[in-house]
Amino acid sequence: MPGEVIRIRGLVQGVGFRPTVWRIARDLGLVGDVRNDGAGVLVRAWSTAARLDAFCVRLRAECPPLGRIDALERSGLDLPAPAAGFTILPSELSAVSTGIVPDAATCPACLAEIRDPANRRYRYPFTNCTHCGPRLSIVRGIPYDRANTSMAVFPMCPDCAAEYADPADRRFHAQPNACPVCGPRVWLQDARGARLDPAAEGALDAIDAAARALAAGRIVAIKGIGGFHLACDASNAAAVAELRRRKRRFDKPFALMAPDLEVLCRYAAPADAELALLTGPAAPIVLLTPHPGAPALAPAVAPGQATLGFMLPYSPLHHLLGADWLRHGVGGPLVMTSGNLSDEPQCIDNAEADGRLGGIADLFLLHDRAIVNRVDDSVVRGMAGKARLLRRARGFAPAALPLPEGFAAAPPVLALGGELKSSVCLLRDGQAVISQHLGDLEDARTADAYERTIALYEDLFQHRPELLVVDRHPDYRSSRYGRSRAARDALPVVAVQHHHAHIASALAENGWALDGGRVLGIALDGLGYGDDGTLWGGEFLLADYRGYERVGHLLPAPMPGGTRAILEPWRSAYARILTHFGWAAFAARWPALESTAWLSAQPREVLDVMLARRLNSPLSSSCGRLFDAVAAVLGQCRSGVSYEGQAAIELESMALQAPPDGGAYPLTTVGADPVQLDPGALLAALFDDLAAG
Repeated sequence: MPGEVIRIRGLVQGVGFRPTVWRIARDLGLVGDVRNDGAGVLVRAWSTAARLDAFCVRLRAECPPLGRIDALERSGLDLPAPAAGFTILPSELSAVSTGIVPDAATCPACLAEIRDPANRRYRYPFTNCTHCGPRLSIVRGIPYDRANTSMAVFPMCPDCAAEYADPADRRFHAQPNACPVCGPRVWLQDARGARLDPAAEGALDAIDAAARALAAGRIVAIKGIGGFHLACDASNAAAVAELRRRKRRFDKPFALMAPDLEVLCRYAAPADAELALLTGPAAPIVLLTPHPGAPALAPAVAPGQATLGFMLPYSPLHHLLGADWLRHGVGGPLVMTSGNLSDEPQCIDNAEADGRLGGIADLFLLHDRAIVNRVDDSVVRGMAGKARLLRRARGFAPAALPLPEGFAAAPPVLALGGELKSSVCLLRDGQAVISQHLGDLEDARTADAYERTIALYEDLFQHRPELLVVDRHPDYRSSRYGRSRAARDALPVVAVQHHHAHIASALAENGWALDGGRVLGIALDGLGYGDDGTLWGGEFLLADYRGYERVGHLLPAPMPGGTRAILEPWRSAYARILTHFGWAAFAARWPALESTAWLSAQPREVLDVMLARRLNSPLSSSCGRLFDAVAAVLGQCRSGVSYEGQAAIELESMALQAPPDGGAYPLTTVGADPVQLDPGALLAALFDDLAAG
């Protein structure tokens, strides 16, 4: 009887893949065994050639919901077949090249159990199986076995152990498997740390008591899968305003969690692709356009926005909280924003939350399962019929992304990212392993988490880089780390221009081969360090993966005050007016504009001196600064922004709410090699329109 070794690579650990192999093998009468190892899943099977072929076909067709087969490799096996049976062997430690599955939303089977009063997991907020539950947030190492997770401190009771050991059970080797007898516990405490008795509140349990508190207008800190949330009633204007005041998050929109899809659809109508995201295993925040006649939310939920960021419950705890919230008759969505002060990383530890959120939350819904790795909520937006990831985190990271043709032979690379909205990337075996969103490295806690995440990923994937890659900006914390690490480990380091990196990522996303030739890449962005020492951001690059030629860019303008020009958009407006018209000509041509009067009252003389002497006024071709300038002219965020990108976001919201008349403002070109796009005509037409009302 012929035998084969079948190697399966991809996302095949922690997803119920070995039981699937076992089931299909038994169906087809194969004999042999299956095990996890560092490279994925290894099968040894004996049968007829036809049945072995059928086995491989069914493996691909019946891959578990959270699994992904990237490669299925077959080779002959010159060993005698076992007498009978097909078995699952213990995991084998070896060099790691398999993937870690992202945290996944509660599956329908587990959801049915926590809703069933006759089930032993009724209302148990840590119910999971191989098709759902925490992964990256609890893992410490590979192989993905219970001993390498934060569940190691919870020994399974006999009932859970029996499920875990039964290949026919969907909880076979579900590493976070637990129940009320043996697993983590949840409780409610006040801001002083005193535990509350739910029965004294007339509540079923701590989750029901938290729902009652939310209905009464309280702010509750909730420990979830990858971090803490701060929650309140999204329709309660006083509660939302108080959350903003305490959190010191004055304008940035809050995310919303609808208790179920029916409630969500009262506020917005998700398209099919958006609906699939909301209800799928990733369950991200999805930006949706609200119904014109939707029920009212507190004005401070999303000021200056044309969209609302909605998600659905994705853990048993969130499902139970949402159901209790509905049972108490409130009915609308909850604010579900990250558990932190503005610009700080999300809390993950109970003691940390007590210290950092004690002045924000009235109550704390806590549990005793440790969050090993911070994983924020992912954010997705539908554009042109496709889902566009704005923040890649829970539900997506750290799933490896296959790279196009030509990358298989690339050496192991560690790419260290930029300063804002940071993440890191490991290149190996023709794949890119991108970390979860980490945040802005200007914050010391985020910078510490950044370095810990690098160490974690290198350990999880046993990645030993032969090359480090940094952003060309010399002062980014990520770049400084990379150069220091390169010196310490005697590794070569490559500095990559920021906008070239944007274009290379778009090539990879669209499957462009390594030797596919050059494309015209357009990168419209905030700021990146340019070859000429200026700050780039509106770039036309003739580029491939290896290099580029700058063939066009936005006509540069100064940034009076440097970073202050980012924080105070009126400075960019004034600089553009001086660049294209001069102040006297502008004021003479458009004397009656409200923005003319407003700018006249600002301390322009200080800026005039700075610009004349070129003091702290770097030139920038940034499209982001042009957005800021236009927003300021239209009266948005003139004096200052409270979060990065606010002026551009609010400008876009204005545009989305304007009647679509098909018009466009003109751009002219000047010069050559490179061509410069001159927005002077655009601004003149804009001022003319404002003058005409």
